[in-house]
Amino acid sequence: MFQRDLLAGKRVLVTGGGTGIGKSIAHRCLELGAHVAICGRRREVLDATKAEFDADVPGRTAVHACDIREPDQVEAMLDALFAEQPPDMLVNNAAGNFLARSEDLSPRGFDAVTRIVLNGTANVTLGTGRRWIAHGRGGSVVAIVTTYARTGSPYVLPSACAKAGVETMMKSLAVEWGPKGIRCNAVAPGPFPTEGAWERLVPNAGLESAWKKRIPMRRFGEHRELADLVCFLLAPQTGYVNGDTVTIDGGEWLRGAAQFAFAEDLTEEQWAAMAPKKSRG
Repeated sequence: MFQRDLLAGKRVLVTGGGTGIGKSIAHRCLELGAHVAICGRRREVLDATKAEFDADVPGRTAVHACDIREPDQVEAMLDALFAEQPPDMLVNNAAGNFLARSEDLSPRGFDAVTRIVLNGTANVTLGTGRRWIAHGRGGSVVAIVTTYARTGSPYVLPSACAKAGVETMMKSLAVEWGPKGIRCNAVAPGPFPTEGAWERLVPNAGLESAWKKRIPMRRFGEHRELADLVCFLLAPQTGYVNGDTVTIDGGEWLRGAAQFAFAEDLTEEQWAAMAPKKSRG
């Protein structure tokens, strides 16, 4: 299925492509023949990732330092991309999340997540789609959402609200932009451990073990599995898939809603220990 030329000649923009899941997706796109542009807020991280990619697949990675929360920065990035190498595909991956009891959330804490996940995704998607339409080009968009976008989940309220908005955005645009040759789909992952984010969301080994037991396959996801699914949905071979959300979670959501409900087992001391790190931003 995944031939080495699956995405040959295609150009893919991956938001949050310098680290974590976004980095894995961008690298898999390269392996399948694409040219990749990765964006993120920290230029030094992007440059380090580009160096890694170039060592493996030389000369097919571009970097753009961009805070997708800021419309002006997004517009400048997209102007540069479309002037040089217009993307054919977009992966909306950039996100933020943290565990918090909802009664403890500040307006700033809520905005820290929703401005990246919802507003940022809207900035990039609408800006890209606007240019595709103006140039008479089609395109393919895949957004990374989550299984609790459909069900809600305690302790990650800003993320649940924002991801639900992104999923609805993809479905709405699939209908509106489908006649213009632009497909919009989403992927809803379960737990895929990433450096940094995993420690913020799963603060101790006991909770990690309890979470794993909730999954019928008794393991967490591997980045390659998620990256392959994203590339599959991007590819022209799935050209009739539009407005769908594909779940990849080992069957976890079928065990019940509220993915982060396990956090109810945290002690007051553990909540207190996490609070200073989670209130920043």
